[in-house]
Amino acid sequence: MRHRRKSRVLGRSPSHRKALLKNLASAIFLTERDAELDENAPKVPGRIVTTLEKAKEVRPLVEKCITIAKKSLDSAAEAEKFATSAERGSEEYKQWRESDDWQKWAAARAPVVNAQRRVIQLIGDKQATRVLFDRVAERFVDRPGGYTRIVRLATPRLGDAGTRAILEFVGKNDRVSKSSVKPAFASEEPAETTEPAVS
Repeated sequence: MRHRRKSRVLGRSPSHRKALLKNLASAIFLTERDAELDENAPKVPGRIVTTLEKAKEVRPLVEKCITIAKKSLDSAAEAEKFATSAERGSEEYKQWRESDDWQKWAAARAPVVNAQRRVIQLIGDKQATRVLFDRVAERFVDRPGGYTRIVRLATPRLGDAGTRAILEFVGKNDRVSKSSVKPAFASEEPAETTEPAVS
């Protein structure tokens, strides 16, 4: 009996299913890494291809992580006011650590650290969490929700004919509709009027 369990089983044990969803969620964040630093960079950042059922299951997890990261951006901006640009271990850095600015920085930074730990607990990948907080979250500051979309692909997966789908971030890969412009032909151009020379 399902006992009001609404999520899909996906043919896996609970621990295997949880690991699968963590890996899919971290995979979509890792596609946003620097393409120059990664030899296995994806063709399109912010997009993964998986089965339709897996995409529908991982979407709430991805959106929850983005919401957690987005809510911590104000605290990160507040902490930047008290941060120092001195190199770690230098005399200036040691003086900053002894000052009141460090206390204020640490207090302002605490919600950000808490949010990062919550996301690591959800997806289990520190590098993906770093990419989420550094790049992805600030993109959705003005958006109240719906950070991802699922696009069903026409061709099924080879082998088992599973329905494939794209899970991608909204905003970066949007189709922009362009208004059509009527072409101007040579015959429609206004003719130049020349006035006859008066002699």
